[in-house]
Amino acid sequence: MTGPGDLVCRERPSPNHGPRAEGMTIDMLLLHYTGMRSADEALERLCDLASEVSAHYLIDETGVIYRLVDEDRRAWHAGRAVWAGESDINGCAIGIEIVNPGHEFGYRAFPEPQMRALEALCLAILSRHPIPARRVLGHSDVAPDRKEDPGELFDWPALARAGIGLWPPVEDPPTLYEAPAIEEIQRNLTRIGYAVEPTGIMNAESRSALLAFQRHWLPERMTGARDPHTAWRLEQVLKAFIESEN
Repeated sequence: MTGPGDLVCRERPSPNHGPRAEGMTIDMLLLHYTGMRSADEALERLCDLASEVSAHYLIDETGVIYRLVDEDRRAWHAGRAVWAGESDINGCAIGIEIVNPGHEFGYRAFPEPQMRALEALCLAILSRHPIPARRVLGHSDVAPDRKEDPGELFDWPALARAGIGLWPPVEDPPTLYEAPAIEEIQRNLTRIGYAVEPTGIMNAESRSALLAFQRHWLPERMTGARDPHTAWRLEQVLKAFIESEN
């Protein structure tokens, strides 16, 4: 059936949804991988009333788009999550599940037909909702202590080239650059949106957030460590976020 824009979506209604809070704006696009062995298995779970999980769309590896929940409804995909102080991520986001076995069942790169379909779907969604580029995010961004998806193999730069999300060019830090103190790292993570307290101590919360940042913005350095390349990348991403607000 005809879906968003000129896309063709297969209808696979999920019973798992509810109303969005009155007055809440849809201003986030949240990307997930399914983390299950097959698309059929994922669809079955997302449409099972007992599972209490869902998303607005699912895209299989061949590029077929399934519509599970209407965009004006609150799908149940984010779980316990926070971004920029907002804890009702399901209330403000549209969730897209991308079929991939994930880290548990053989994580792999996302096929080109799937990525093309994702780009088309995202552009259609962005044409209807005031979603800033800085709020096109992964599940691991909003839930860094428990989620890894869509993961380090996801092609965020390709989405940005298509006009979806932000991707400042990756640059090496300047000569003699030193990573700032951990409290400044924490503050920069918080300014971007990660839920981190500026304690000045590299605790588990900060390490999880820093690893999630690397997974999205610097996947070649997924260490959770405060190294100069990560600190510099953090400053560049923060700068892009601030510029995108103006």
